[in-house]
Amino acid sequence: MNDFTKNMAQALFNQDKINNLLCKELQQAVNDLLKAELTAFLGYDPYARAGWNTGNSRNGAYFRKVDTQFGEIEIQVPRDRNDLFHQHTLPDYKQHS
Repeated sequence: MNDFTKNMAQALFNQDKINNLLCKELQQAVNDLLKAELTAFLGYDPYARAGWNTGNSRNGAYFRKVDTQFGEIEIQVPRDRNDLFHQHTLPDYKQHS
């Protein structure tokens, strides 16, 4: 059994624990997806020699909180040096009204 299955089995009878577990898993999945999206945009893996002197590279991330049905998650949206990368995984930011 993997960690997710073990944690789900332990939280099975407590709704708050299940929501918390799903929230953490969703946060990890979205962050991994955003990193993969930047890798596809740049055309090379992190720390790959192919990325040297290409004129564009990874440049950290900014943090964003997103409300989901399982609770609020914190997303790390990656940036590129030339500010050309625009992620398509999440909807654009808008304030609550």
